[in-house]
Amino acid sequence: MAYVGYARVSTVDQETRLQRDALARAGVVRVHEEKASAVARRPELERCLLSLRRGDTLVVWKLDRLARSLRDLLTLLERLHSVGAGIRSLTEPIDTGSPAGVLMLQVLGAVAQFERTIIRERVVAGQRAARARGQRWGRPRALAAEVEEEIVWKYVLGDGAYTHQSLAREHRTSHQVVRAAIYRVTRPDAPYLTRRR
Repeated sequence: MAYVGYARVSTVDQETRLQRDALARAGVVRVHEEKASAVARRPELERCLLSLRRGDTLVVWKLDRLARSLRDLLTLLERLHSVGAGIRSLTEPIDTGSPAGVLMLQVLGAVAQFERTIIRERVVAGQRAARARGQRWGRPRALAAEVEEEIVWKYVLGDGAYTHQSLAREHRTSHQVVRAAIYRVTRPDAPYLTRRR
């Protein structure tokens, strides 16, 4: 059972002295230090996590030194839990060695789940509203609707006289565009052809 510290600053110009001093006062002997932004690769954090064993506690000065976001923090906590290690923040009420700390982690998990649910509902509502306004997603079509209609009906009613390649040459496009247009209109769930029959 050991206390393992992790200290990070965002740039090479900054110093970890404040964090190291606080970790030392908390009884941490081994500290992994890193000078990297939260979005950069953090090899020292990876080494720190790999060194943890059952019963160890990862000690940080502040949670934002460890995680990029609440989701990132919860992922790290799951990883610690999988090896039987705990976590303690020196400046926040997070300590898996105490009931209050465990409760705080559970609250954080519930908040993250609530946040994900709210975001998902907003995205779905936004998509419905956009569809109602006639908005489409994806790349714009390579062919105008009238040209696409002409190609499809030549292919369907031409009794084999037209191929993807010949239609592509005629309309100065690629055979992939022709093939995609034909598939889009003739697929089983497409209402387009059904109306014209």
